[in-house]
Amino acid sequence: MGYLSLFAIALALAMDAFAVAVVTGLTVTPLTARHVFRLAFHFGLFQALMPTLGWLAGRAMYVYIAAFDHWVAFGLLALVGGKMIWEGLHHGSENPSRGDPTSGWRLVVLSVATSVDALAVGLSLAMVRSPIVMPAIVIGLVAATLTAAGMILGRRIASFWGSRVELLGGVVLLGIGIKIVLDHVLG
Repeated sequence: MGYLSLFAIALALAMDAFAVAVVTGLTVTPLTARHVFRLAFHFGLFQALMPTLGWLAGRAMYVYIAAFDHWVAFGLLALVGGKMIWEGLHHGSENPSRGDPTSGWRLVVLSVATSVDALAVGLSLAMVRSPIVMPAIVIGLVAATLTAAGMILGRRIASFWGSRVELLGGVVLLGIGIKIVLDHVLG
């Protein structure tokens, strides 16, 4: 996998984390460096761990699906990308809720919820026999960086971007899925 594709995947996966971070940046007052660090660290950590878990599961199943692995990778990316596009079109921005989302169980739930897509991507990477260490590191770092940026810039960009953040992420994942199929089919 090329660096551009890897970075595009990392950006697409970080869109959910970024969207949640923007909303969190709007709702947590006063926003401190501790809030930013906690959310960015946890989102980055979970975004790095989930594709690793997906990759391990995919490696175990590879011998059973090697003949159609490119279609599995495409299907998973299309499913995740389609879900992101649908949510971006139908749900808009999340409604802020009370409490501190950067601590306790809410932090864990948000970390898992924003990284489930990365599990499917890890499975896809195993299907195309890609190594996982560098992708997991890049995915985690990009998610942490975009989470911090989303929290810090939340008040400025939330009204402008809204649901378009998830739309962009979904389109990127679909594009990468199509590229995987085309690379396999066209050689």
